[in-house]
Amino acid sequence: MIIEMFNGWYFFWLGLCAAVTAGLYFLLRNRSAKAQKIVLFSLLVLGLLFHFLKIYIPPYSVDEARMLRDSWFVNICGANIALFPFFFLMKNEKVKDYMFYIGVISGLIALFYPEEPIAKVDQLAEQLDIVRFYYHHWMVFAVPFLMVAFGLHKPSYKHILRAPTGLLLVMLFIMLNQVFQWELGFFTLWNEEDFLAVHFKNTSYIWGPGENNAIGNFLALFTPDFFKTVPVGEYAGQVKYWPWFWIICPAYILVTPLAFIIAAIADRKNLTADIKKLFAKKQPAAK
Repeated sequence: MIIEMFNGWYFFWLGLCAAVTAGLYFLLRNRSAKAQKIVLFSLLVLGLLFHFLKIYIPPYSVDEARMLRDSWFVNICGANIALFPFFFLMKNEKVKDYMFYIGVISGLIALFYPEEPIAKVDQLAEQLDIVRFYYHHWMVFAVPFLMVAFGLHKPSYKHILRAPTGLLLVMLFIMLNQVFQWELGFFTLWNEEDFLAVHFKNTSYIWGPGENNAIGNFLALFTPDFFKTVPVGEYAGQVKYWPWFWIICPAYILVTPLAFIIAAIADRKNLTADIKKLFAKKQPAAK
């Protein structure tokens, strides 16, 4: 099972994810809200269980350092896998909005650009992890999507700023998670000999854009120069991205329009009505 962009296996997994999502929708759309919630919550719990069980399959089972590091929640999708079951049970509209906007955006990005399966060194030995990857990222997208499709949550286009704000808060959660792992000796974030470099798999871009990373470098275009340099001390003026702070501007500039597009579809009735009201006010009064 060799996965490359636009090859047969690439489209197989995309098609399977779309088919299962559609199947669940048609299977559950006329069921009670309680039944819908039970099925969606079960998918989230299963995803959380798979996250920990992955330590028994390659590459984690044959690499102790990676097993100990990645059994935590070290990236955005990993954090979503941990948080979504709890968010789903909460009645807070803000966390449900985060689930919907960021779940749909991050899940679809991962499915359409499956960077991790493409980068597998030994795809034959790691097929189970490829299956896990697709289940997790399909789940992150499908559960919030179906939650809204079934009317279990009604997002509003007026609240799209909750998407980048929630994303930044979750990135803080990941950052603290990684610092805690570093303090416990799971890996080294940086050292005194090379203060300007980050010695860690920086998949969520918390610590900077990375070297020769096309996505990271694109995000950096929206970051003020102030957040790209050391402000004081021995290394003052040298390039070092401020952890987390450097991603604030890119998050609001890039995530907000994506969230608006999704909200325009999910909340199109209210959006259309408000646009009509806006244009009606601008019309000159009839004499």
